[in-house]
Amino acid sequence: MKKNVPLLITFIAGMAMIIQYFVPHRPFSDIQQVFNAWFLIITVFAMTLGIGNLMKIHIERVHRLRSGWWYSIVLLVAFVVMFAAGIFGGIERGTFFYYLYWHMHIPMSSTMFALLAFFVASASYRAFRARTPEATVLLASAILVMIGRVPIGNYIWDRLPLISDWIMSYPNMAGQRAIMIGIALGVVSTSLRIILGIERTYLAGK
Repeated sequence: MKKNVPLLITFIAGMAMIIQYFVPHRPFSDIQQVFNAWFLIITVFAMTLGIGNLMKIHIERVHRLRSGWWYSIVLLVAFVVMFAAGIFGGIERGTFFYYLYWHMHIPMSSTMFALLAFFVASASYRAFRARTPEATVLLASAILVMIGRVPIGNYIWDRLPLISDWIMSYPNMAGQRAIMIGIALGVVSTSLRIILGIERTYLAGK
């Protein structure tokens, strides 16, 4: 039950999803819709378990007064307030939940993403050091793209925006497509390993 049944279910589900792409007839044509419905159901249960586990961890942290327990209090209070506001007051425009979402959640999320700019700047400084020929090309390309994407670049040289667009449209796009092809090959190989039972990490190493 702990090993063979999950492997059998994974194999049948994986093969069914593969077959439905090559056999456009019923019942195979309806398999994707059925699986999508089951996926949503499983997602709800997984989200419920995740929320419950999150609450359990932070309640235990507050109870034992571990390091940073006051942050756990903020999380618990915010969760209870947002949950109660959504359940009892609705989420339509003009409700308390709507107000909290647009006037507290969105600004705080924007602040978090704004703080990431400092980490990006720090990482860029370390990555763009011209220690090797490849790093020099990366540094020059980054400078051309950044200057060409701002208004001052057009005042420095009217061809800088064109150079920036060319770098983004050709070398950058070629690199992105190569990465996407590599990701696709990795997804296919990992999927086949899981379907055939070679990769069993989802069974907790069994």
